[in-house]
Amino acid sequence: MPELPEVETTRRGLEPLIVGRTIAAVKVHNRSLRWPVPHGLGRILAGRTFLAVGRRSKYLLIDCGDGTLIVHLGMTGHLRVVPAAEPRKKHDHLEILLDDGRALRFNDSRRFGAILWTKDDPLAHPLLKDLGPEPFDTAFTADDLASRARGRIVAVKPFLMDAKTVVGVGNIYASEALFRAGIAPRRAAGKVSRAAFARLVKAVREVLAEAIAAGGTTIRDFANSDGEPGYFRISLRVYGRGGEACVTCSTPVKLVRLGQRSTYFCPRCQK
Repeated sequence: MPELPEVETTRRGLEPLIVGRTIAAVKVHNRSLRWPVPHGLGRILAGRTFLAVGRRSKYLLIDCGDGTLIVHLGMTGHLRVVPAAEPRKKHDHLEILLDDGRALRFNDSRRFGAILWTKDDPLAHPLLKDLGPEPFDTAFTADDLASRARGRIVAVKPFLMDAKTVVGVGNIYASEALFRAGIAPRRAAGKVSRAAFARLVKAVREVLAEAIAAGGTTIRDFANSDGEPGYFRISLRVYGRGGEACVTCSTPVKLVRLGQRSTYFCPRCQK
């Protein structure tokens, strides 16, 4: 599933391509996404101008003036800007025709993504209002993590992946951050020290920043707005490396299932 770096990569790719462009028309080829594409979206959007492309957690927020498109990429979704005359690809479910002869197309083979519309504050939308802090915000601190974890027996990895703890840290980056912080993923969150949480906050920010700079992690169907995959996978230290030598101590990296997710860690480096 695209994680925060992939979504941020998409945001940065789209912004210069669509901001300032006026919407000529909208074609909905399949409304059946995770939540149905709103009826009348074409009528709503026609004539509006894209003013900004923001992000909250893994949601893209496309500002249209007196309303906002809320876009979630789901597991296999991606957006790209192409000439409007270019033939549609399989699973192109929606396209927004722009005033410069191009089209913004949403493609999603598994249809777990979403394109929604709100005229209200998008941050107050039911999907966004209860989310935790952004990983780069000052509200994401060791003290906050320690407070949220106090008395919790849940393992620290699913605790970190909980969007009420911090947003945007999915399976890949949780494994990577815990490795950098030297924290075993199965340790109870309530047993993690404040000092360890301080290392974890730093590690989360570092690994996400590196992934964003590298264009996101190459994972199956993810592609940025130019249709090119990210290249961060070459820098992953534990994820996907089960049985291989740890890059730090040469101990074989372990693979276990934790909270229904593949979890990679070094049993020597992570305590």
